[in-house]
Amino acid sequence: MITPTSINLNKKRNTLTVSFERVNYPLSSEFLRVLSPSAEVQGHKPEDAVLQLNKENVLIQNVRPMGNYAVVLHFDDGHDTGIYSWPYLHHLAIDQERLWREYLQKVSQRLTSK
Repeated sequence: MITPTSINLNKKRNTLTVSFERVNYPLSSEFLRVLSPSAEVQGHKPEDAVLQLNKENVLIQNVRPMGNYAVVLHFDDGHDTGIYSWPYLHHLAIDQERLWREYLQKVSQRLTSK
């Protein structure tokens, strides 16, 4: 299992920088919030996922280790149920551009369907 070599919260930039294999990946708080691995966001199956909107100003207040395999992020909107495992964080880091593009497409589709 790939594990991060460092995890640093920069509250001024509103980013969590995760390092894997000597590469730093800055991940915005909004990105991490809308892609939270929690059941309340992802659902228990894909069709149950809840699109997260209006999270552009959300802040990470705290990063709490979860054993030796994950972190829990505490956001200022009260969300704190996502367990970000090392493999999931790695996935977010290396696929950040594609995942963000897909998220924005879903938001656009939601807004145009109203």
